[in-house]
Amino acid sequence: MTKLTIDQLKKNIADMQVAPVYLFSGDDVFRKKEITKKIISTLKIDEFNLTQEDCQQSKEIGEILTLANTMPAFAERRVIVLNNIDKLTKNPLSALLNYLQNPLNTTCLILFHNDYKKFKKDKSLISSLNEDSAEVIFEELKGAGLHKWIKENFNAKGLSIDNDTLFMLEELAGADLNALTMEIEKLSLLLAKREDKTVKEGDILSSIGYSKEENPFALNNAVLSLNKREALKIVDNLLKAGEEPIAILNKISNPAMKLFRIKRLAEAGVPSFQITSQAGLMPWESRLVALSRNLPPSTVMLKAIDKIIEADLAFKTSTADNAGIILKGLILSLLPN
Repeated sequence: MTKLTIDQLKKNIADMQVAPVYLFSGDDVFRKKEITKKIISTLKIDEFNLTQEDCQQSKEIGEILTLANTMPAFAERRVIVLNNIDKLTKNPLSALLNYLQNPLNTTCLILFHNDYKKFKKDKSLISSLNEDSAEVIFEELKGAGLHKWIKENFNAKGLSIDNDTLFMLEELAGADLNALTMEIEKLSLLLAKREDKTVKEGDILSSIGYSKEENPFALNNAVLSLNKREALKIVDNLLKAGEEPIAILNKISNPAMKLFRIKRLAEAGVPSFQITSQAGLMPWESRLVALSRNLPPSTVMLKAIDKIIEADLAFKTSTADNAGIILKGLILSLLPN
């Protein structure tokens, strides 16, 4: 049995080196399905030689394994995809393990194990794979790995995206690869006739359904940029537009906590290159560290954080007299003159 990375698997597929059995473990079902489509496409599998079953609701495993042991119909390879093999009970699993020890080379059996905690405890599948088979772990993408995936998918569409815009896309669309794929496709169509293929923040807002005036990150960005005048203006506009004070408060509190962590670490003498990671910043947010010298002392900022907590309670209990005064007071106490 060979353990492959996803990149190694992609190279093997491109070189037409397709194993008789693939065990796809990990929780990222989306990428399992995407790479499976690539295998089917590369091998030019037709409908007569493709079988896809879910072990939660499929026919008897014996019928599937009989098919796996059958030569393909007027083709070189057959592909069988079994999803949710982690749901197999004792006897069907035993039959599958027996097949894995001596699989038919003209069949490509692709197994999706979608319960990684269970997979790590049970070594029977790994121990049953023969030397020609391969295991690939599909971990859920997060952080740098997710950002790399997003950029690669933009590049595949002939588009580019900078880090700040990428962060906005992730915040609005989330980390679900299905949702991100749909947004990337929409942006590809949106920019199809534009010469400049760099995705801008306005493109993200337009694609997802916001106008530039409704930019949900405008207040967050103004606070992080220490732009007091712009932050006060945005608070006024949001209140006039009818946004709930508690929602506006959240757009102030999140960047406020980020700035407070940066200032406290800077005052403690932590080197700038370490503050980025210790404050929980994204790599491209390292520019915020340089702004810390313009922030009030952390003792002053802590009082502003206390006021944010008091405002949160007042808004939630409807005891606040004037939301506008409270919110703008927070901006004035948090940002430097």
